[in-house]
Parts: sequence; structure tokens; C-alpha cells
Amino acid sequence: MSIKNKHVAILAEDDYQELELHYPRLRLIEAGARVSVLGAGKDVYHSKKGYAAECDADVGEVDAADFDAVVIPGGYAPDKMRAHDSMVRFVRALHDANKPVAWICHAGWMAVSADIIRGRKVTSTSSIRDDMSNAGGEWVDESVVVDGNLISSRVPGDLPEFCKALLNALASDQAR
Repeated sequence: MSIKNKHVAILAEDDYQELELHYPRLRLIEAGARVSVLGAGKDVYHSKKGYAAECDADVGEVDAADFDAVVIPGGYAPDKMRAHDSMVRFVRALHDANKPVAWICHAGWMAVSADIIRGRKVTSTSSIRDDMSNAGGEWVDESVVVDGNLISSRVPGDLPEFCKALLNALASDQAR
């Protein structure tokens, strides 16, 4: 599956979950997408285990209209990400443009802060189930949930299905 000419953002903050950032990044690159890792002021962010993710740009200095999708990795990073208004606005802008917004694990917190899950079927790690439900989402315990432009998964073990759903969404959009 080729998704050439697609530009996908992956958000980064300290304490991200390693697989949830790097696995989608590599799958997207393999499929032909241009991938930009976006942070909020630092050049490098470190995972929970200390692995570095170098940023290509500051999310506050890019135009959301230049991107075709956003991936939000989990770990403890999403709790830090949602403190950056620029990151929350970026996610909301892609959602409002009906572009894929994909998250996994604790990254559902960013979807909550962007107020994009009300009335939508979603999943996340079970520890933030109440947050998702209280924000108006219909939380389900499934490996991947696709509801319109929203793609969500629970844990690193769901990454193969998560990435497949993301690639399918980008490929479907390319056919239009």
C-alpha cells in the first residue's frame, strides 16, 4: 500500500511510549508517507526508557493544513502534550478538517482535551476509560476502533491493527 504525497505528523513529548511513536513512524515511511515529528519547543524528547525522538519542527510554527493526519503516541507524554495549547489546537484543526486523528493508549487524553470524541466510538488504555466516557465518548474494549476520521487503540500490542487502520484511512483518502 502506497501513501505517497501524504504528510503525517507524529506528536512528541517527554515520557512517550517507545513503540507507540517509532512503530507508526516506520510503517508510514515504509508506505511512502512523509513523516514529521512535532514537539512544543524542544529539539529532542525522551521516552519513558530514555530513547530520543528528534523533532522536525515546533507544532506552533507549522500549519495544520499542510498535514494529512496526526498520530499521537501514548505513555505519559499525552498528559504533558495537552498542557501545550498549540498541540491541542493542532489536533482539533486536523479533526475539524476531517483528516485522520489517530491515538493509542494514554493518548486519548489529547482527544479529550481537543474535545473531539463527544458522541463517537473510541478506545484507549482501560485506565483512562472514565476520562473518555466523561468526555462523551462511547468507550469500547477493542484493539482498534475507527469512527469516521478517528482511529484509536488500547496498548502497544494493538499496533499492527492500529497501523493497518491508519494506512487504510490514508490510502482511502488518496483515492478521492
